[in-house]
Amino acid sequence: MPTFISNGTQLYYEDEGEGFPLVFLHGIYGSSRMIHVEISRLKEHFRVLALDSRGHGQSERPSHYTIADHVQDVINLFHHLELDTAYLMGISMGSYIAQGVAIAVLDRVKKLVLVVPKSHGKTSSMQELFTRHAKELEGLSLEEKISRSFNYMFHNHDSVQKAFRDYHARQAMLTQPHEQEAANRALDGFDFHDGLKKITARTLVISGTYDGLNPPEIGKALAAQIPDAAFMEFMHSGHAPSVEEPERFIHEVTQFLA
Repeated sequence: MPTFISNGTQLYYEDEGEGFPLVFLHGIYGSSRMIHVEISRLKEHFRVLALDSRGHGQSERPSHYTIADHVQDVINLFHHLELDTAYLMGISMGSYIAQGVAIAVLDRVKKLVLVVPKSHGKTSSMQELFTRHAKELEGLSLEEKISRSFNYMFHNHDSVQKAFRDYHARQAMLTQPHEQEAANRALDGFDFHDGLKKITARTLVISGTYDGLNPPEIGKALAAQIPDAAFMEFMHSGHAPSVEEPERFIHEVTQFLA
């Protein structure tokens, strides 16, 4: 099981495939298991390094951490694997972390893919959604809250429901309330907006038309702040383009990184 120590915390990562390295960062409450289908496709083209963020998956779960810790963990993964440069892709929370990395180590991120991103927020987009619909979601588990919120988050419900059942079977998501709360607190007040103009990596921003968490207008505005960025809207997706339009997602990402 590949692990390393980052600032005193043991972190797990997947290492699949061969070729130019692609560091792949999952979303909040998830893990590398949550993106295993995407990894299986992308490893045909790249050496895919999928980190379980601290507090998530098979990584150690401290009671308190920050987005700065997440960013440093990715940089430390670069150090651990002796990567001079790599492609970097993040989905949702992973896209927030990826922005921080691309700003902090400009010369080490060759290309950057930000999927359903935002550049700043009071907390996680998921928590903001749960707060907006607190009465409707009161007393439900995380899995039940997400399932009940599908109409606000996704377009292709069938594909997402199937993937969601798979995540649950793989124990891919956080289940303990205190771990979910720690994950939310780590994003409190994060803000990379002012640093976007510093990013030197060629960047692709992907948003989904029906995304009620980080809608496409946010992704488009973010892309406009990065000097060498392209914006792409998936018209049949919400917050999970890689699940809702998987063939197009793999095609666009591999074409961009090729």
